[in-house]
Amino acid sequence: MPNPTAVCETTAGTFKVELFVDTMPLTASNFVDLAKTGFYDGVHFHRVIPNFMAQFGCPNARDLSGALGKPGTGGPPPNSTFKVLGSDKVVTRTESRGKGCIPDEHTAKISNAAGTLSMANSGPNSGGSQFFINVKDNARLDWFSPGKSQHPVFAKVIEGYDVVVAITEVPRGEAGKDMPNTPIMMKKITVEGDTTVRNARDRSRSRSR
Repeated sequence: MPNPTAVCETTAGTFKVELFVDTMPLTASNFVDLAKTGFYDGVHFHRVIPNFMAQFGCPNARDLSGALGKPGTGGPPPNSTFKVLGSDKVVTRTESRGKGCIPDEHTAKISNAAGTLSMANSGPNSGGSQFFINVKDNARLDWFSPGKSQHPVFAKVIEGYDVVVAITEVPRGEAGKDMPNTPIMMKKITVEGDTTVRNARDRSRSRSR
């Protein structure tokens, strides 16, 4: 079965991504859960850097004034749960600095190439809801590369990549470092396709029985 996709409708245009449920089931399932519950709707891109990436997914960025907290520091509710698609496993987002975090999924060696979606974090096992979309090859951010920056890739843009590039190139910096001068909001994320895809590890276990 093909991987599910997600249509991301923003005030700057629409793009579509493939979610790697087959090879990155935990991280992709976290995204699917948040998208389906409307967590991302109404959130703004809070950090964009041309020829690098666009960062999104902080709930504090619903209000870029900082009234909800500093954009870029928020995440899902602590101790919230989600099911890993294609399995019976339920994951609890553990509390760290007031937000829910998921375990790092350092399994599939998928590079931070242009067009990929990768988990934002501030250290080991600190990812939650925030991710960034690469607009250049950023292999130095791979979890399997040398260095402290380790960001697992869980999806890729398959339509509307030009929209993402344009988002990274908007004027920025008036309201905060790397923040778009004119706010860019995610109106809605719609997950499409089969969300019961069996992940590669489960398929391997089935074959070995």
